[in-house]
Amino acid sequence: MKQKIIQASIELFEKQGFAETSIQHIVDSVGVTKGAFYYHFTSKEELLLGIHHRFIDRILQQQTSIMKDLETSYSEKLHQVVTMLLQNIENNGASARVFFRELQNLTKENLPELLKKRDQFRDEIKDLVQKGIAKGEFRQELHSEMVALGVLGMCNWTYMWFDPNGSVNAEELANIFIDMILNGVAKE
Repeated sequence: MKQKIIQASIELFEKQGFAETSIQHIVDSVGVTKGAFYYHFTSKEELLLGIHHRFIDRILQQQTSIMKDLETSYSEKLHQVVTMLLQNIENNGASARVFFRELQNLTKENLPELLKKRDQFRDEIKDLVQKGIAKGEFRQELHSEMVALGVLGMCNWTYMWFDPNGSVNAEELANIFIDMILNGVAKE
């Protein structure tokens, strides 16, 4: 039942927004009572926080798996991270949209742990860039923090416009993005 409530909430939050979705809307869509909701969650915000943690925990776990591979070049790791982010948006579009759009609805008491995880994800990309610079794979003059923020901005914003049924899929889009990141757009 808990998973049904979570999934229905993701769909409602995506369509209507968190503020416009009441607990009554959630329980009506699942076909349960408010008592069933409160058996699993103390509030709508606790539910939203859980959705956020589930999304960030999944991508952190995938990122960790990519980063710990000692045989893979830093360029390839960056490609894998970009692909993973875009595939998560492709495969979990509703959760991604809720994650990026509804963060503002969490109270400041609930933000620190979530922001720590978000910062950890960004710092891993920054560290990847720094290691790539040290190994000579990336240019020395790169500002690793700005590169990490740029990569995340490029990938994360796709939740607004990327259509998995459009002209390119997530893997093709990742190839386009990584080509721009590693090679730029200027003709040599």
